[in-house]
Amino acid sequence: MSYNLPYDPPHPSYSSPPSRPSPPSYSSHPSHPPQPPSSPSPAHHAYPGHPTYPWQPPPPAPSVPNPAPVREPLGHHSDLRLLRRAYRWQRRTATLTALGYFTLFLILSAFAPHVMTGTVADGIPAGLLLALIQLPVTWLAIALYEHTARRHVDPLADRIRKEAELDARRGAAR
Repeated sequence: MSYNLPYDPPHPSYSSPPSRPSPPSYSSHPSHPPQPPSSPSPAHHAYPGHPTYPWQPPPPAPSVPNPAPVREPLGHHSDLRLLRRAYRWQRRTATLTALGYFTLFLILSAFAPHVMTGTVADGIPAGLLLALIQLPVTWLAIALYEHTARRHVDPLADRIRKEAELDARRGAAR
């Protein structure tokens, strides 16, 4: 029984496997007759990509590039940039309205206590009146948010949604 397996070179640039010394001959023992030096089998060179071990995966198939799309979709990145800009403007307007008034109230409370303790009408302090006005200012911020949404953000979002639906229908028709 010979333990000389055909050698599969690890790199395709090797032209032939290196020669290996033959196993030692056991001439003193009758059950082990001397073996001639082995050479790689001709089938080894006929199929250079065959795996040496049965558990090796087959070589990967060459990949086929995907064909180019037939046409460009209608939605562009500039549409999404416009939508983000409109939404950003909407958030800033509403946030600055509510937080701006609250910050003004805090600054007046900390640095102008004489304004906050002064009376406005019939003994009502200005600080109390300014604090009560915060609720209508919050409602104003919510109204501004809804107004800018209806006027700027929603039409852009609707247009992008319709273009995406049209692109989906065109893609399904192919």
